[in-house]
Amino acid sequence: MTRLWRVALLGNPNVGKSTLFNAMCGLRVKTANFPGSTVEHHVGSFRDRRGREFELIDLPGTYSLRLELPESRLCRDCLEGRIGDCVPDAALIVLDSTNLVRNLQFAASALRRDVPAVIALNMSDEASRRGLSIDTRAASDLLGCPVVAVSGRSGLGLPALCDALADVAQRRRAPLPLHPLPDGEPGSAGAVRWANQIFAQIGGSGTSSRDALHDRLDAAFTHPVLGLALFGAVMTALFAALFWVAKWPMEWIGSVFDALASGVAAVMPPGVLQDLLANGVVGGIAATVVFLPQICILFFLLALLEDSGYLARAAFALDRIMRRFGLPGQAFMPLLSSHACALPGIMSTRLIPDPRDRIATILAAPFMSCSARLPVYVLLCGILFADRPLHAGLAFVGCYVLGAAAGLMTALLARRTVLRGPSRPMVLELPTYRIPHLRTALAAAAERGWVFLRNAGSVILAIAVVMWWLSAYPKVEDRSPPARDPEAAALGSVGSAPEPEGGPGEAHAAAEAARAQQAGSFAGMAGRAVEPLFRPIGLDSQLTIAVLTSFMAREVFTTTVFVVTGAGEDASEDEGTLERVRSARRLDGTPLFTVPTAWSLLVFYVLAMQCLPTLALVRRETGSWRWPLAQLAWMTGVAYIGALIAYRIAGGGA
Repeated sequence: MTRLWRVALLGNPNVGKSTLFNAMCGLRVKTANFPGSTVEHHVGSFRDRRGREFELIDLPGTYSLRLELPESRLCRDCLEGRIGDCVPDAALIVLDSTNLVRNLQFAASALRRDVPAVIALNMSDEASRRGLSIDTRAASDLLGCPVVAVSGRSGLGLPALCDALADVAQRRRAPLPLHPLPDGEPGSAGAVRWANQIFAQIGGSGTSSRDALHDRLDAAFTHPVLGLALFGAVMTALFAALFWVAKWPMEWIGSVFDALASGVAAVMPPGVLQDLLANGVVGGIAATVVFLPQICILFFLLALLEDSGYLARAAFALDRIMRRFGLPGQAFMPLLSSHACALPGIMSTRLIPDPRDRIATILAAPFMSCSARLPVYVLLCGILFADRPLHAGLAFVGCYVLGAAAGLMTALLARRTVLRGPSRPMVLELPTYRIPHLRTALAAAAERGWVFLRNAGSVILAIAVVMWWLSAYPKVEDRSPPARDPEAAALGSVGSAPEPEGGPGEAHAAAEAARAQQAGSFAGMAGRAVEPLFRPIGLDSQLTIAVLTSFMAREVFTTTVFVVTGAGEDASEDEGTLERVRSARRLDGTPLFTVPTAWSLLVFYVLAMQCLPTLALVRRETGSWRWPLAQLAWMTGVAYIGALIAYRIAGGGA
């Protein structure tokens, strides 16, 4: 029976540890250029070219194993066997070849743990391009453990790394360095002096010809004024490209679902089941899945920016602003993660040591514009700025800025009232500029797209079916007059031509019958009961139901609008799914989405909680219902007031 070797991955933040983990295990694990981005450990397994099996534990990056921080405690627990009930067979210490002096200090502290170890000099190809030459054999002799030059991005040196891990794990002995290890922790005078001596003896030499350029870029990207302006320009360009590039795949997806709905209608006899499948299931899911291109493109572009090293500079520039609002530097990563989803962002606040800082960050995190809001943003920005992608992109940036500003103001208010106390400075290492890795970006986009589709196949499908039933029952008797005989109509009309069968008269009658059904359905009755609360911000009973339903999942707003309004029932055949939602009508026949209503809804969805799972997680993380209930009341109130102001400014209620 083949032995499974258990290996723990250790290293500082930004050394490419998770990238190496992905290269060895073939798993798609989200990585980031910020300390503490990986709160929990990840486990993967693989078989090397000789058939040996390995289990890798990707631990969070930390600057020292002795720090009283969650990531340091997690690393210690793993090395001491408190994770998985067994001590790892070996430790793989990952170092950045382009920043060895600082990384060697961490290696010394890890080697003192008396665990068989292998050191991987990651980014060795980048070091070679910079003219850095490192003698791995001399390093092995001095440190007393195998040292292998590797590259997680290109796969360089991975076979030799597997051989070294298997050899060390089999021998099961702690390293015996020829050069005594320092007693101090990383950053101490003794550790720095020791690291410089080791670096000098292993032949570390050479300088980068691009250092001057990097310094100039850093000066621009981290400038308190220019850095913020560049960040705004980058985000505007990103969202403008989002609208422009996604236009064609969205049209293709819409046409596919339209063809599928037509196929269902063609092969099934008219009736309840046909209506359920064509309008409730296919049409309802299409109204949300049509936004999949925006989700994938957004996270693809963000992954490119992250992999290039730019987002770390943006974090540094934004940190000056965050400190003014009483938030610690460690809050940046949770807030950035919340732009994907508030759930992992809130969970990553566990890395913030001060409980007041942590709760303030939790209160601010749901204001960040998450991916679930994107379908609503795309729909409403498309209504407000049809065929104007640059203006739509600016509106998109405005949504993100408004959400971030509301979150920061909430944190400031909390820190000056119920959460008084000082804020800690941010500690952040700027990673090396790199050419973005397309495979990593594509993997990140595919992962987010798959999560979105999983929701479409479960939550969105369930809500679409429930909303179809609520809007289809009880059945309202059709009291419209029967269609007139064309000849009789011609004889009874003076100076008018007969209406052709299936012409505007019958289409109008069908539309009126559909609206009568909507008004008399369970959904219509519920919407009318709650409508008075939302009428001041421009919402009718149908939009009220869509807003209430989307509290379960924001992205089902468009699905609910499609199903509740019967958007497919009175639309022309050449209209796509998205256009049918945009052109939906109210019960009185007026447009559902007027300009004031679109602005009102856009502001409301930027600021409102609208996420039941987030409330449940806040309850778990804070240990009390006091904070999530206060958060729900605060965000709903802010969203309602903001929507009312936007509605009035845009001309609503005049």
